[in-house]
Amino acid sequence: MRLTILTFICFLSAIMAFAQKSTKEILYVGTYTQKGEGIYVYELDRKDYSVKEIQVLTSKTSPSFLEFHPNKKFLYAANEGNNTVTSFAIDPATGTLKSLNAQPSLGRGPCHVSIDPKGRFLYVSNYGSGQLGVYLLNTDGTIGAAADSIQDKGLASQKPHMHSITPSADGKFIYASDLGIDKIMVYAVDPKTGKLTPGAVPYAEVQAGDGPRHFAIHPNGNFAYSACELTSVVNSFQIVKNTGALVPLERVTMLPEDFTGKSFAADIHFSPDGKFLYASNRGHESLAIYAVDAKTGKLTVAGHADTRGKHPRNFLIDQKGQFAIVTNKDKDNVVFFSLDKSNGQLTYSEKEISIPTPVCVKQLFLN
Repeated sequence: MRLTILTFICFLSAIMAFAQKSTKEILYVGTYTQKGEGIYVYELDRKDYSVKEIQVLTSKTSPSFLEFHPNKKFLYAANEGNNTVTSFAIDPATGTLKSLNAQPSLGRGPCHVSIDPKGRFLYVSNYGSGQLGVYLLNTDGTIGAAADSIQDKGLASQKPHMHSITPSADGKFIYASDLGIDKIMVYAVDPKTGKLTPGAVPYAEVQAGDGPRHFAIHPNGNFAYSACELTSVVNSFQIVKNTGALVPLERVTMLPEDFTGKSFAADIHFSPDGKFLYASNRGHESLAIYAVDAKTGKLTVAGHADTRGKHPRNFLIDQKGQFAIVTNKDKDNVVFFSLDKSNGQLTYSEKEISIPTPVCVKQLFLN
């Protein structure tokens, strides 16, 4: 009997320890504030995709694109409404946000923000003026002094539109996608100052009129993929790791062969295992799905998933590879899809969140 009681006590202790270590899962949704309130914060139950609203951070500045610090203690927002970037502290117990500070975006129309993988620098893309900006990050999460600013230039017929900046996994290089001049600029990063210098091969040029928008690097670090807005194609590249240079591989459509309407590419992400690549179509209102050959970088079209909305600007693939979440800006909904890890296919879950003008969604696990 004593052995049975002791076994039960040990079992109960294990359950309690597991419960104490269980994590909360938080979603952050950035919006345009013509109709929305600002940044919406939800606690997610992944078993049934149910959510509980825990905060609405009211703002009139259109905090559209969001990104985490690598330590997951801070969140940053690009504010298209007033040309600033803002830092927030994340409450480690609840996931709620507290504003820390703001800095000018060093240009007009900031549409994207990214963070150096070592947490040293913040990169901001100014679509309106075609500039990229670099800021130092302080240890308390605040945005510090400006480290660099670069104005893109094109031909007389081209107007630069910096749309996103993606750091390499080691932080030695950044890839800056300029939709207006059809180039993905490659810069080497000074690890102490954040100053940028052109790479040994300073840019990769796509076909005229493609309009490179967002950029994704394969988890193995060997290949990169550009979602090109204006022609709805994915351009792929091999990465030369010692120089960061991009060597063109192929150009693949994001649309079905029988589609004849207008559509514009937006976002692009990998599944966590790197087996599948997803890219969003605004017009066809879908996520294009590709199988990825990890050895060659080649893509094979695996299908398209209806996003159950209109204008799917940004989306995320669950860090555990179990679902996808899509923000449909013009339908005011955020939609959940289950993900089949074996074939990459997405299935509508019939679960949605109603949010005015959602444009970005991020996922965070709290210990």
